[in-house]
Amino acid sequence: MSESRARLASARRMVVKIGSAVLTNAGQGLDSGAITRWVEELAGARRRGIEVLLVTSGAVAAGMQRLGRSTRPSALHELQAMAAIGQMGLVQVYESAFQRHGLHTAQVLLTHDDLADRGRYLNARSTLRTLLKFGVVPVINENDTVATEEIRFSDNDTLAALVANLVEADLLLILTDQQGLFERDPRAYPQASLVSEGDADDPALLAMAGSSGALGRGGMRTKLLAAAKAARSGATTVIAWGRIENVITRVLGGEEIGTLLKPGASRLAARKRWLAGHMHASGRLVLDAGAVRVLREGGKSLLPVGVKAVEGQFARGELVICVDSDGREVGRGLVNYGSEDAARIAGQASGRIEAILGYVDEPELIHRDNLVVT
Repeated sequence: MSESRARLASARRMVVKIGSAVLTNAGQGLDSGAITRWVEELAGARRRGIEVLLVTSGAVAAGMQRLGRSTRPSALHELQAMAAIGQMGLVQVYESAFQRHGLHTAQVLLTHDDLADRGRYLNARSTLRTLLKFGVVPVINENDTVATEEIRFSDNDTLAALVANLVEADLLLILTDQQGLFERDPRAYPQASLVSEGDADDPALLAMAGSSGALGRGGMRTKLLAAAKAARSGATTVIAWGRIENVITRVLGGEEIGTLLKPGASRLAARKRWLAGHMHASGRLVLDAGAVRVLREGGKSLLPVGVKAVEGQFARGELVICVDSDGREVGRGLVNYGSEDAARIAGQASGRIEAILGYVDEPELIHRDNLVVT
């Protein structure tokens, strides 16, 4: 067992993505038996203390099956209608399967715009983290019914990677109808060798990827790109055939199943690097000496009580620079309150936020997971 495989046993939070082809048994409608088996494994992971988020495809494919269609529509309005029809059955099957194990689920429909917009990014992050705190399993899908360009050009592999970034997952497990990444397309070259392990950011791997299938929008290429995105927050990705018996349990046990793609840095280091360079700063927070010391030495969140002044105009979720009283940069991060509200709570204890603003989003002005010390 490689060191990277062995580390999977210590994963505490994982995102599992199940693709359309494997979910629908090659287009024959939702395979409720397979879903039941995957859910049983996910419930077992939950009992071992692993937080689980499920990203599922299958809404369009399920809608096609319900209406007796065998060919995926190309017209946008038909795709949206198929997604709306299929989503009903998809959610019912998952809810029923998880309920058998005493687990509650929550349907979360996202578009990539939800995670690109900084304010909505924090809203989605807060909701998902709260669901996990409640012991609920989020069942996430792209909001195909209202998506426009996303439904044609995006894929749930990418969505799963963005969710892994969002919640700082340790593992992204992509269950598909392929064994993993092969050195050459195994459909054309049956003797091609499976790539057991590689680096998520290795560009040479993309040359090995094939095209997508009839049901899914993705292919092996999108899975490799998703692994590279997940690696930005330090998540390891495993791409495996979803029909392998006990595939989830065995992957978590470190078995050499599928293709493992490892990040180039630790989870925390990768995420901090992503935060440091991914957007333009919109404002500044001037900190007192105590807050500067806590950030530099303690690795703590920034609380409103440590802020002396708020400069610039910014919205919730935008990047701000934290400086000391002499204007020297201390750090930067995604702020939980817009500039107007931040100015009102600056210098105040977190317990007074609701009394001052009439609401409270987070007790921190910037959470430590969204803060990098510079």
